[in-house]
Amino acid sequence: MYDQILVPTDGSPAADAAIEHAIDLADQYDARVHALYVVDGSAYSTLEAGSEIVVEALESEGEEATERVSKTAEESGVETVTSVVHGTAYRTILEYVEDNDIDLIVMGTHGRQGLDRYLLGSVTERVVRTADVPVLTVRHEE
Repeated sequence: MYDQILVPTDGSPAADAAIEHAIDLADQYDARVHALYVVDGSAYSTLEAGSEIVVEALESEGEEATERVSKTAEESGVETVTSVVHGTAYRTILEYVEDNDIDLIVMGTHGRQGLDRYLLGSVTERVVRTADVPVLTVRHEE
């Protein structure tokens, strides 16, 4: 049923909750897990100085986050692919899905409601609304 499972991560506890589910499903279906971290440097592009340092820090964080996914998956005998890419998070996730024949996306959600959700937006919500493949959301209780 699933051969390629994508788990976008930002290194947060919400993403970590989704990772467990993605690995469990991959183990059950003998699927490969793709760990993806999107560096969205657009928020920092207006900085006069230091934007390169911020982007480098985000890239480093992305490498660490995807490596954690890979290590956890390997402990369960699940094959992984890791990627750290630049772009707008939800668009880049959808492009990755298309480019890599992803069958399922497993994403964490912070469970924000009301004004927080409206103001902050939600990458997960945008992916759920626009993805052409099933999206499993895992709520992180804060």
